[in-house]
Amino acid sequence: MRQLIKRELNSLWQSPWQLALVSYIPLIGVLALWWLFSAGLPRQLPVALVDLDNSQISRMLSRQLAANSVIAPQSFANEVQAIDAMRQAQVYAMVVLPHQLKKDLLTGHHPTIEIRYNSQFLLVGKLLSSQLQLSLAQGLTHIGQQRLLLNGANKATVDVSLTPITNQTTALFNRNNNYVGFLVPPILIALWQLLSMLVFVNSLNKELVFYQDRYYLPSNIGGLIVAKVLFYSPIMLLHSGFILLWLYHYLGLPAAGNLLDLVLAQLAMLLALWLLVLVIFMAMRESARSVSFCTALFAPAFAFMGITFPVNDMPLLAQWWRLVMPSSHYIDSHVSVISYGVQLPQVLAQIGSYWGYLFLLPIIVFLAYHGKKNPHDKANVALANQEASQ
Repeated sequence: MRQLIKRELNSLWQSPWQLALVSYIPLIGVLALWWLFSAGLPRQLPVALVDLDNSQISRMLSRQLAANSVIAPQSFANEVQAIDAMRQAQVYAMVVLPHQLKKDLLTGHHPTIEIRYNSQFLLVGKLLSSQLQLSLAQGLTHIGQQRLLLNGANKATVDVSLTPITNQTTALFNRNNNYVGFLVPPILIALWQLLSMLVFVNSLNKELVFYQDRYYLPSNIGGLIVAKVLFYSPIMLLHSGFILLWLYHYLGLPAAGNLLDLVLAQLAMLLALWLLVLVIFMAMRESARSVSFCTALFAPAFAFMGITFPVNDMPLLAQWWRLVMPSSHYIDSHVSVISYGVQLPQVLAQIGSYWGYLFLLPIIVFLAYHGKKNPHDKANVALANQEASQ
């Protein structure tokens, strides 16, 4: 086994692409994604504003929107232009202040202020929807207070009349709505999973032996797989550990639990990933197709974590696909440790969700057996000689 691991080290040193995948590419990816979201909270998002009333009240509401740091109102003459701007992604939302808004408010009618936002941008749309409603509500509440006072209402009862029920929202997690703490960890985990897959599948592809227009597995494929797992697992765990240290020590993001428990969960995730890659590799036994299929399978991992979209609202097929992703199992442990501070026993119980991947072991053994030539076949003698020459 020591010779096989030494062989892996020599092979890594002689492959510039593989060496890049296990050294500087993960670091560049982590730092680049962090820098992309380093602002923490989106600000000055363009919003189309259509003022059909052009009254003192509508201009006051426009100023109320502009005072919000998240919103950057842009005036449009009519709804058609505003809708076109939304379709071209020039603005993320639009607000229509209707004609005779001032008159309807002063005469006790109930005018409709139209708010539209682009729901394709899930987080941006949700953020703008809440901020637009908040800013307009503050402006309309001020108008309501003035109207009640002019009608002779007691100042002490004005607030109760306008808002008989008051709500207080206390954020238990991500209190500042910081996108770094919310989005960056699962994105980096998805990136780490994708890079780990590429490292492992590239290493496996080098073991394929070409003979008579077909690729075969070497006779000692079992020992080679064990050596690769022992060699590459610590390397990729170093990168995942760097992600945890960068986020929760250097950047100081809040972490309620022990980060060492997450390293154990990452190890379980990595072993499950190796099993999936082995099944795909042995079933296809062709370099380009193995890399392409693995990439297509793991590239959308972030979308299936349930961070930006509820898991229960996903189609049944998407929920099944989510169960295949090792990162989807890991993210449950990550959120539990970081946000809820669960201890090691609970993390071990969550790691038990990987038990389904054990069913891949007999499939791997079956594919490995049939991926090699029969020892009594003459073609296998030539194949063995080709392996020895390598």
